[in-house]
Amino acid sequence: MPRPPLAAAGSDAGRARDNNEDRVLCEPERGIFAVIDGVGGESGGEVAAQIALDTLRARLSRRTTDSERLVREAIALANKQIYERAATDRSLSGMACVLTVAVLDGPQVTIGHVGDSRLYVLRRGEIRKVTHDHSPIGGREDAGELSEAEAMRHPRRNEIFRDVGSGPHEPDDPEFIEVQRIPFEPDSALLLCSDGLSDMVASRDILALVERQAGSPQAAVDELIAAANDAGGKDNVSVVLVKGDRYAAAIQSAGSAFPLPPMRGAASARPEGAERWLGPFVSQPAIVLYVLIALAAALYYFREPLLQRFGAPGERPAPVTPTPAADLVLRVGAGGAFRTITEALARARAGQTVEVAPGEYVERIEIPDGVSVVSKAPRGAVLRVPKGAAGAAPAVLAEKVRGARLAGFRIVGSPESPLATGVRLVDSEVVIDGVEVTGATAAGIEVFGSGQSEIRYSTVRDNPGTGVVLTAGASPRLLQNLISGNGKGPGEKKPGVEVREGSRPSLIENRIEDNGGPQVRVAAADLVDEIFRWNRFGSLSKTRAIRVEQGR
Repeated sequence: MPRPPLAAAGSDAGRARDNNEDRVLCEPERGIFAVIDGVGGESGGEVAAQIALDTLRARLSRRTTDSERLVREAIALANKQIYERAATDRSLSGMACVLTVAVLDGPQVTIGHVGDSRLYVLRRGEIRKVTHDHSPIGGREDAGELSEAEAMRHPRRNEIFRDVGSGPHEPDDPEFIEVQRIPFEPDSALLLCSDGLSDMVASRDILALVERQAGSPQAAVDELIAAANDAGGKDNVSVVLVKGDRYAAAIQSAGSAFPLPPMRGAASARPEGAERWLGPFVSQPAIVLYVLIALAAALYYFREPLLQRFGAPGERPAPVTPTPAADLVLRVGAGGAFRTITEALARARAGQTVEVAPGEYVERIEIPDGVSVVSKAPRGAVLRVPKGAAGAAPAVLAEKVRGARLAGFRIVGSPESPLATGVRLVDSEVVIDGVEVTGATAAGIEVFGSGQSEIRYSTVRDNPGTGVVLTAGASPRLLQNLISGNGKGPGEKKPGVEVREGSRPSLIENRIEDNGGPQVRVAAADLVDEIFRWNRFGSLSKTRAIRVEQGR
C-alpha cells in the first residue's frame, strides 16, 4: 500500500472577523482534501460550510465509483443538503459556500471546484493556479485582463457567480462544478486555499513561504496564515498543503529558485546598513544596480495610477476618483444605523452605497441616481414585497436613473407574498449584478425605454412569468446570466427572454434553458444568429431555441 502523502491544514478567523465561516478537510490516509468558504453572513455561512464538510467527508470516503463521478456526486449532494436546509429554516435563507476539493488516486488528482477558493500546483520555483475563479474579477484575472495585483486590490474582488447551496443542481449540470484531472508528480505539491489567503498574499510569496518550509507542511501552513494576517487579515483564511514524496528533497537539494521573503519576526535581526543586509559579498555598484532595478519596477507597477494622475505626454490628466470614505456607506440591518432599505435610500445621495446585512426585508424599494444598493453577503439579503400590496408594482424600481447599481440580492415571490415583477428599469442606466429573482408571475426583470443598463452574473429562475422582458428602445447588455425554469405558470407558456420590437440588446455568454416557451422570443429575425452564437441553450438547435414573432 502506498504511503499517504505529507499533508497539513489550518484555518483562522483573520483579523477583521469574529467568526470563522471556513472549513478544511485533510485526510491524507484517504487521499481527500478540501477547503470550504461559507457564504451568507451571521450563522448561515458557518452552517453551509459545516454541512458541506460533513457531506464531502462522508461521500468521498466511499470510493464506489470513478474519482470524477465521486467528486461530482459529493459536491452535488452538499448542494442539495444546504439548499434543502435553507428552505426549511428562513433564518438561513441564502446561505451557501464555495469550495475546492482534491481526491488523490495514485499518481493522479481529481479536482472539483465551485467559486473562488483555489488550488495551486507547486514545483521548485513554480506556482500554477489550476482552478478558475467563478467571479467577475477572478474571471478577468484568469483572462489576463487584470494583473494579480490589480485583482487583489479590486473593490469587487469578493463577488461570485457560482456557489454551492443557493439553488438546485444535478451532478452533471453544465456551468456548475468545474472538474479537472491532473498528474500529481512526486516532486510537486498541492495547495488549496480560501480567498482569505489569495486576496492578501501574492502567489510568488506563497511559493517562497512554502519552499522555505519545504520539510514541514504544518510550519508552511502556519506561515501562510500568519502572512495573510500580517497583510491585514480581512477575511477568514484557510490552507491545505499536500506534498509529494520528493518535493522537500527537490527544494532542499537545489535551494529556492529566488530570494525568499523574510521570516516573521526576523526584521529586528537584520544587520543595519544596506551592505550588511545584502551580505559581505555585495559591492556598492551592485547595490546601486539593485536600487535602480527596484525603482524601475516600482514605476512600472504604478504606471496606471501615475498616468491617471499626470496623464501621458501630450494628454490632459484624467480626473482622479477619490477613495470612498467610511461615511459614504449607509448600513442596513444587523449592526447598521437603518432598520429598512427604504429608510437608508431616503438619506442616500449620489456616490453613496447602501450596504444591506443578511436577512429578510419585506418592502419595495426605489433606487435613486448614483446610489449602489448592495447585499453584504452575496444573496444573503432577501427581498419580498409586503403582503396585500398592489400586485403590479415591482419589488425594485429604477426610473430615469443613472449610475446606480443593485448587487447580491435575492428577490423572492411566493403564494404568501405574491410578486408580479422582480426588477423594473425604466429609461435608466443601472447595473444589476449577481442578483437572483424567483417567483415573479409577470416577469423576473423588465427593461423599458432608453438607457444602457447591464444585467450580469445574475440568476432569473423559476418565475411563472417571463424571465427577462426587453421592450422597444431598450438596449441593455446581458452578460453571463442563468435564465432557467421560467414561463411555466398557468396559461400560455412564456419565454426565458422576450426581445420586443425596437429592442436591440447584447446577449453574451448567458445560459438560457428549460423555460416554458421558446428560450428566446424575438421580433427581429436579424438578431437570431447573433443571440444563438453567443449564448448557450443546452442541446437545442437554433430553430428550437429562438422563435421569431414579428409585431410583438
